[in-house]
Amino acid sequence: MQGNADPFREATGSDRLASPKYLVVLLVFTALAIGAIQRKGMAAGAVLVILPFILLYGYWLFKKPITGLWTAIILGFVLLGIGRYVPPKMQIGIAMDGILALTYVALFFNRFYDKIDWRPVKKDVTLLAFIWFGYSLLQFFNPEVQSRSAWLSGIRGISLYMMMVIPLVLLFINDRRKLDTFLYIWGIFSLLASLRGIVQVTLGPDSFEQRWLATDAGLTHIIFGSLRAFSFMSDAGQFGANQAYSAVMATIVAFAGGGMKRKVFFLGVAALGFVGMFLSGTRGAISIPLAGFFLFFILRKNIPVMITGFVLLVIVVIFFKFTFIGQDNQFIRRMRSAFNPNDPSLQVRLANQNKLKTYLASRPFGGGIGHAGVKARSFLPNSFLSNIATDSWYVLIWAEQGIVGLVLHLFILFFILIKASRIIMFRIRDPGLKMKMAALASGMFGVMVASYGNAVLGTMPTSLLIYSSMAILLNAKHFDETDQTLNVS
Repeated sequence: MQGNADPFREATGSDRLASPKYLVVLLVFTALAIGAIQRKGMAAGAVLVILPFILLYGYWLFKKPITGLWTAIILGFVLLGIGRYVPPKMQIGIAMDGILALTYVALFFNRFYDKIDWRPVKKDVTLLAFIWFGYSLLQFFNPEVQSRSAWLSGIRGISLYMMMVIPLVLLFINDRRKLDTFLYIWGIFSLLASLRGIVQVTLGPDSFEQRWLATDAGLTHIIFGSLRAFSFMSDAGQFGANQAYSAVMATIVAFAGGGMKRKVFFLGVAALGFVGMFLSGTRGAISIPLAGFFLFFILRKNIPVMITGFVLLVIVVIFFKFTFIGQDNQFIRRMRSAFNPNDPSLQVRLANQNKLKTYLASRPFGGGIGHAGVKARSFLPNSFLSNIATDSWYVLIWAEQGIVGLVLHLFILFFILIKASRIIMFRIRDPGLKMKMAALASGMFGVMVASYGNAVLGTMPTSLLIYSSMAILLNAKHFDETDQTLNVS
């Protein structure tokens, strides 16, 4: 009876095992796991062990569909790195497609008896995302396309994720609390990425990473016997650029108010982000803070701040371009080479662009999505485009989708950035919110500039963070006008 219950004893989760039904379920799963291990090995047993957690996640996803968006952002940081720890035949990249699709399914089931309010999605950023995706779909009929599999593989990173992520962000990140959650998730995984990069450089990569470095990856990640940190991301280029991007965001957000703990956290993210940028040895990443803070000083509309900021940026440029301070440090030395117009790597890139210019002169719609650069070699090892390194994100778009695609892509990027800047400067009233939006816009501009030297904009996690930022920026007035949570999530 209830009167016999011990009022001084707290109930715990383990108390549920006292119930026969929970004990029976536990014993059944244990027996099945043991049997699976005996017959099929440890892998089969592991599947049964994690199955309850998968079911629990599925339940929570359908109860709170925003869980899918958070999962996608987290996967963006770790998914490509996980590929080093699984057999090559496992196509783990489709996990991102699956979680985004499942999030939409969860949304529809969550609101099965109610009409989903799509009004938050009806914004020009959504229209632009669908136009870009539509152009990519039409590329299927490009007469230059030689492999439909290459097109299918390439379209996901180029436009599919953009088209899927932006509506979800507009629906789910609809108040300041969720905006802060987004920034904290970003900050936490940026911290973890930097810490992993530090471990790689100081203690060395693990056995799986060593095996990866033993392939062609070692040619670009071990320079003169020194390792370029790549953390748990796809490569050092993406790691360095994303950490610089995160550092810009976190530096500005740290001064957006919210208490000392918040400031310390984001300053820590910023500091380790800059450390990660240097440890990656990614020369083009230095342009992200330079361009990002340049835009930030303009967005502030404060003459003393502008002058001080521009002076600091000039000092940084002078340090790298006109001095030899810190030249003994391999990471500073490599960053400094980004300011050398005669750098051999730059000359090779310019030569490749001249080759592409001749090839694309008669191909205004490009050579086909998924057909250019190193990644295309698995589909078309002997084609012209797959044997020319594109390096730059914009050169990749130009090579695969032609001058028409490049102009459309640049128009979309600059339209969003210019409109967001106008909103930040003249429409947002709350100082803290203005700083957060300025952080997203400044980081985005930095990535846009850096994408001329590296294909970072379309690679995870930077791509998902950029697409999320686009939606948040063009929904900035909503955050300023109201802080009420909608019911869709």
